[in-house]
Parts: sequence; structure tokens; C-alpha cells
Amino acid sequence: QVQLVESGGGLVQAGASLRLSCVASGRTFSTYTMGWFRQPPEKEREFVATISWNGGLYYSDSVKGRFTISRDNAKNTVSLQMNSLKPEDTAVYYCAAGTSGLQLRNHRLADYWGQGTQVTVSS
Repeated sequence: QVQLVESGGGLVQAGASLRLSCVASGRTFSTYTMGWFRQPPEKEREFVATISWNGGLYYSDSVKGRFTISRDNAKNTVSLQMNSLKPEDTAVYYCAAGTSGLQLRNHRLADYWGQGTQVTVSS
């Protein structure tokens, strides 16, 4: 069983930056594909970014060029640096882990989820 704990959410103004972090339990973190998803109010959960075990990256078009996903296997941590935030980025952000080796471009590919952290961007 893998536990994921997110932190770093908050309330910011448009144009600001936030950094989300997710710490994972377990000894095999380096083999997981990690990802970030978000769920805006009254909408379905959507893909944000993913990083594979070997560092492969993929972003949704809506965050490409503004968000950066990274991982530190020594610390069992995956991070999401969010710059130039917009009101439409407001959502609960979830960290996810996948064990299949596939990039987490779809929430159905995730095996484990964090509890979520709220990000609110005011205009």
C-alpha cells in the first residue's frame, strides 16, 4: 500500500506562483509513474502533468509552459511548480501514483491517490 500526502495549496492572486509537493510512502517510489490531477468546482477530475520513472514528462495543454513537474527519488517526493496562475487553475489538486509504467495521462491509470490540496486563484 502506498500513501500519498500533498501540501502547498493555498489562496493566491492571478499571476502568482505556488509549489505543490507530494510525499509517498514505500521503498519503490523510484519505479512509480507519478502525476498531478485537478478537479475544478462541479467538474470532473482532469489530467495536469505526469512524470515517469525514467523522467519522461507530459503536460496538459492548459498548463504547458506554466507548470513544471519534477521528482526527487531520494526523498520520495514529486512536486508541481505552478507559475503565472490563472483563476481557471482553481481546483483541488491530487497527487497520483501508477505502478504499470504507463504515463498517467488518464486518472483511470492511477493506482494510488492523495487526499488533495485546494488551490484558489483570485482575479
